[in-house]
Amino acid sequence: MADYSKKNNFYAGADYGLDPDFGKGESFLGFETSYRTPAGQFGLTTDPRSANQLGEVSKKLSTGAKTIEVEGLTNEVWESVPKQHLKELYRLKKLVGADLTLHGPLVEPTGVSRQGWDESQREQAERQMWSAVQRAQTLDPDGNVVVTFHSSNGLPTPETKVFNEQTKKEEIKEFWVVDKRTGNFQNVPIEKNYFEGQTAPFTREGIIKELKKKNEDAWNKQLQSVSFHAHNGSSIVKQMLGKGGEGEEEKEQSAEEIKETLKYYKQYGTPEGEKILKEQGIFKEGIQKRMQELVHGELYLRDAYGDLRNLFNQAYEAAGINNDAKTITKLNDYINEIAPKIKDIRNPEKIPELATEIINGINLLKGIDAPKTFTPLRDFAIKNASETISNVAMSAYKEFKDKAPLISIENPPVGMGLSRAEDLKDLIEASRKKFIEKAKESGMSSSQANDHANKLIGATWDVGHINMLRKFGYGEKELLKETSKIAPFVKHIHLSDNFGLEHTELPMGMGNVPIKKELEIIGEYNKKAKKIIETGGNWYQFFQKSPLRETLEAFGSPIYGMKMQSYWNQVPAMSGGYFSGQGATLPDIHFQTYGTGFSGLPTELGGQIGGRSRVSGNPME
Repeated sequence: MADYSKKNNFYAGADYGLDPDFGKGESFLGFETSYRTPAGQFGLTTDPRSANQLGEVSKKLSTGAKTIEVEGLTNEVWESVPKQHLKELYRLKKLVGADLTLHGPLVEPTGVSRQGWDESQREQAERQMWSAVQRAQTLDPDGNVVVTFHSSNGLPTPETKVFNEQTKKEEIKEFWVVDKRTGNFQNVPIEKNYFEGQTAPFTREGIIKELKKKNEDAWNKQLQSVSFHAHNGSSIVKQMLGKGGEGEEEKEQSAEEIKETLKYYKQYGTPEGEKILKEQGIFKEGIQKRMQELVHGELYLRDAYGDLRNLFNQAYEAAGINNDAKTITKLNDYINEIAPKIKDIRNPEKIPELATEIINGINLLKGIDAPKTFTPLRDFAIKNASETISNVAMSAYKEFKDKAPLISIENPPVGMGLSRAEDLKDLIEASRKKFIEKAKESGMSSSQANDHANKLIGATWDVGHINMLRKFGYGEKELLKETSKIAPFVKHIHLSDNFGLEHTELPMGMGNVPIKKELEIIGEYNKKAKKIIETGGNWYQFFQKSPLRETLEAFGSPIYGMKMQSYWNQVPAMSGGYFSGQGATLPDIHFQTYGTGFSGLPTELGGQIGGRSRVSGNPME
């Protein structure tokens, strides 16, 4: 009978819940009682497409859920929610004793757009996030409402990593960098260096080392180009000013002769000057060719001067961005040296001085470190996103003090920017650090600033999003390592299941997210984190039903408030079929139809009761 009860359950569409091994590995039956999540810790999301969030919250509350996440994913819809509705949501929350959270607008906190990075874009994102936080406080003026924002929205994956099954190591397949001067970003090819006997730098450290080398090579190449033009131009000028005219014996010109040549050159090339030179018969001594060569030399020098100016500005801006005081001092000394001469730089008579100053400038730039023009996009993104987040958190504290909303940063689906646990961890730590600096500047003590930073800035861990690492070759072991990295920061959890390949948002227990083990890890730091059920996609579209029951089953949640038997994962064994709902436990019809003996069973099960086949529905013969 034990084997029969496990494999041949005659209750259609249900498992045998009385089997002691039922649910182990897939639900929480084998889990210790403290990890059976009470129904009150689960929340449902509203429809993000509707501005009638008041009506949406009311519908979700009618399911029995006690926590609702108000969806403000798109700015256009969120800005269409009247402020009166937010106040009414607070009244509704108080009336039914529910909790409300907010999923804020999907904005790009780094300021990166398709056109590149722009500080004005970052400031706009900051204003949008601050507006959401201000409005969220209306949902719970007496507490610290959780407001979730994505770590990125539109940022390309700074580092695409895959897991090599053979070496059991991570390898970076794509690596993006950004030009800090222009804000443009590009993909760095990851290539094998056969010439130097090196394999591809699959680690981040190896790629950054290669990037530094490429930075230096590019800088030296540009300096070499400027130097080539400068020396060419200088050589031509010196040659034309240092010997006699065509057909004459080569000899050094006197200072007076050089001065006279430059005087002629100043007139050369203009209609008036050409006329004067012809009237004076200057060209009869072969000076015309010398004038032409001087033009050639000057063009080289002007070109070199323009390139030098661009490289100098690039070096100065990079030194400012990187707070390189030593380099800035050297560059300022050169500016002070060349400044008196710049006004004469267009004077043809000052060509020798121009050549000298260009060469001096090249030697200066050769003596400084290559400007870090390109920087890893990940570092750049964290720097700018943390500025946005810390500013919003600081504004929230200044306006609402201890009742300020909590800013919780969520990992987007793997494949988007800053989606890994380490990315989220580094972003939160950088945001907290900047918040502490701002708070101390406003007069707060270090300990207070640290406490508020830890309270106001944390993580929303989306278990479905991180599960998409599987399509890059990662397994359960690596997924749990990700959870371990972020666990100390988690304030909020988003629940959705999938098979690691697409963002399908199934109810928990219907994919391969190792949720039990993930919650064990997070539970070491925070067992009371709200768990929001995010199944707003295909589940609703195809099955037209709430995922609440399926979620409670997956977590083995207790049906009663005593947190003991019975549990929701045993409910399927009490139902009579796929479409009958929960049904009654041991209904009278079973005893009336089948009795209590073997003879009362249907004939297809060896009994004597006739009727229709349970398989085909046809009359039995």
